[in-house]
Amino acid sequence: MVSMRRGLNGGIAALALVAAALGAGPARAEEEFPFGFVMTLDAARMPGSKRIPSIEVGDNGEVILELWCDGGKGQFSVAGNTIVFVPGAMENRTCTPERAQADKDLLAALGDMTGWRRHGDEVTFTGSKSLRFVINSN
Repeated sequence: MVSMRRGLNGGIAALALVAAALGAGPARAEEEFPFGFVMTLDAARMPGSKRIPSIEVGDNGEVILELWCDGGKGQFSVAGNTIVFVPGAMENRTCTPERAQADKDLLAALGDMTGWRRHGDEVTFTGSKSLRFVINSN
């Protein structure tokens, strides 16, 4: 009877350990930077436009940007919760003054980023301004 109770207690302890390990897996994955995904800025569309800025982040940090009007490339460098964005060449498309200014403001905010955090499919970049992006998961 005592050995059976010890065996059950050992089995319960093993199950608890496995459950804890499995439970920690998704939480840790949730904290990883979403390399290889497209993220869309959590913002309303500008009047008269269907566009919402998006960032496609490659596995090595290479970035393809689609802003309110213009588009281009850049590079993310991520170390822990620290992030640096370096813009690259941008296409100069024909834009309204409002969208051109919004593009400049967004690029400046991305350039001022210093940190990031992830909660599920939401990634928030912090710096002079907080920018929240949603990972496109479809």
